[in-house]
Amino acid sequence: MNPWSNPWLLSALAPLCLALGAWAYRTWDNRRTRRQRRIPKHWPLNTRHVANSEEVRVWHWLARAFYDHHILIKVPVTRFTLPRDQDQGMDWYKLLAGVYCTFTVCRSDGRVIGCIDVPGRSGIPRSTRALKNSLLTQCGMPYWVVHSSNLPTVTEIRAEFLGETPTAQAMREREREERAVIAAQNNLRSAIQRQRSNRGSSDFGPVSSWPTSTTGDSRADASQWQDNSFLVPLDSRKGELL
Repeated sequence: MNPWSNPWLLSALAPLCLALGAWAYRTWDNRRTRRQRRIPKHWPLNTRHVANSEEVRVWHWLARAFYDHHILIKVPVTRFTLPRDQDQGMDWYKLLAGVYCTFTVCRSDGRVIGCIDVPGRSGIPRSTRALKNSLLTQCGMPYWVVHSSNLPTVTEIRAEFLGETPTAQAMREREREERAVIAAQNNLRSAIQRQRSNRGSSDFGPVSSWPTSTTGDSRADASQWQDNSFLVPLDSRKGELL
């Protein structure tokens, strides 16, 4: 008698076969998952530039325009936004995890003030641009799309991102020039001091360096700059983090 023709035997073996098949599949899947998570001895990866030539040109321009800020590159928006309802945080993260802007302008305290996109050859999809514009605008951050061949003026972008007037921009430019002059003077004094120490005893008399006093007292040099808040802050109290 053929045992496979017995319906009772087949009905008893069918669950066992299904269980064995499920166990075999689970074992195979676990092994495949472990192989995927295993750190390879030789990574099949190469390094690449973080920005292309078009982005680099805009990057350098932004560094000059926002010389008093930090320019971050290709940061996901999930790094500087936060859901109001934490229970929906994972849903919003899945939606926005792959959304980033080419450049993010950031203050020294880590607060983002605006974002810039540099479109590629195919441009930026209309839906992606609308999403970024809507999200960042409602968060109070400007969002601009710029090309290296048609950059806005420094006054225009700083007015939009920082709310600066042309007068304030001119003042900042003067402050920047003053800091550059002060840095050059400090470098000159350091070079002269190194030359003095290298010469040791020589036929030359002491060389005075501006703005030191005629007595050569370094304390007098520091005292002349105590009223300059760019070198020595007038208020040394630490501000509280918000």
